[in-house]
Amino acid sequence: MKELDREAFKKTVPVLGAKVPKHLVDPVRSASEVRKAVLVVPRCSSVRPADDDEHRLLLLHAQSEDELPQVTKDYLREHSFPLQPYNIQLKYDYWTANDILQAVLPEELLDDYTSRYSVVGHIAHINLHTMHAECLPWKHIIGQVLLDKIHHIRTIVSKTDSINNVYRVFPMEILAGEPNTMVTQKQNDCTFTFDFSEVYWNTRLDFEHKRIIDLFKKEEVVADVFAGVGPFALPAAKKGCAVYANDLNPCSYKYLLANMANNKVADLVRPSCMDGREFIRVIFKENYDDPMPPMPPPRLSARQRAERDRKQRPASSPTRPTSVRPGSPRKLRAPSPAEDARPSPRRQRITQFVMNLPDTAMEFLDAFRGVLHPDNADGRGLSGIYDSQEKMPRIHCYAFTRLRDEELAAAELRKRAETALGGKLVGEVTWRWVRGVAPNKEMFCLSFQLPYDVAYASSI
Repeated sequence: MKELDREAFKKTVPVLGAKVPKHLVDPVRSASEVRKAVLVVPRCSSVRPADDDEHRLLLLHAQSEDELPQVTKDYLREHSFPLQPYNIQLKYDYWTANDILQAVLPEELLDDYTSRYSVVGHIAHINLHTMHAECLPWKHIIGQVLLDKIHHIRTIVSKTDSINNVYRVFPMEILAGEPNTMVTQKQNDCTFTFDFSEVYWNTRLDFEHKRIIDLFKKEEVVADVFAGVGPFALPAAKKGCAVYANDLNPCSYKYLLANMANNKVADLVRPSCMDGREFIRVIFKENYDDPMPPMPPPRLSARQRAERDRKQRPASSPTRPTSVRPGSPRKLRAPSPAEDARPSPRRQRITQFVMNLPDTAMEFLDAFRGVLHPDNADGRGLSGIYDSQEKMPRIHCYAFTRLRDEELAAAELRKRAETALGGKLVGEVTWRWVRGVAPNKEMFCLSFQLPYDVAYASSI
């Protein structure tokens, strides 16, 4: 079958039904003499209408009376519950996607395709090119079956090749459904809108995005070197962080701007569209020259605002009115804590870098070498801000490795990072396995503090 024929999936299953008064269905079905003989079929009710409204048919796991246990037959005769044949009609809607694909695909190509998709908005994305190449003649049937069986999905797309461009956008084709790749995706209390065919998005990184964002404190300044449409940047800004969000892809930048506005964080995110290495080289100076705005004050609930207003009202005596003579000293009420609080200082120190470009992010680490040296910082006083190892920003760098063992992978990634930086990592270095991308291809996150000696090295 090279074209989906839904009529081919009709099937009639003959069984027996016991005609039972409808008010006795539950006790009969649970009776020890009957219970094991009741028909059990996934997604198929064992109770069906009878030929009158006062009875129901209790379907049994048998096609003839001879197939029933003797104890069941005796029970039904004793209670005068007659047996009659019944045909269960199973149609295309009954079968799962896996059932249908097993019936359609050649045996040597059988695989659980229904577990190998990810959902982005209304799109389900599968990677047929990484499975059997021989299945490609059936790709549109696979797409149509998944479209029929995955709820709330309107489009099925397949990756046709590996990512081989600087924008991290993979080539795709629409296998079934609407030719519409504009999606809206919710993640980590933010809503993202973008064209899935123009930008990079991986739903399977949802937990990893949250894990990193949870590490940030709300007063911090975050620099996202490969920000995409903002899965790290915007939730961090919603938390209160000030964020520099950069991406080389003009389409990602376009949707980043729109998502900043839609999520009401435009005042806390400064976007840019440039090469990641250039971004690293200039962002320290930019933050020094034009610091991020101070932390926004905490939002008060209606009850807290009412309590604040009550405390700010001047006390008055009900028995003796107050008066003030011209020129006499005026008694002023004490300011409330909210009024007395000084504004938070502008945020002038970047504390976190995110580098989620696992194919090549390690190669960009060389941009940190000498980035704070006075010669490279145009004589600015950055040394007064980043004046010790403790003040250096923490870097979260993603990378691929063939090693699955976490200790071995961490040692390899650390060596690669130190080679790119041109110096040894110091202080706390942590690593985390993120996910398996393909056989012999594992994604890790290496987190470390930028070494002071590397940042102030005299040569780039």
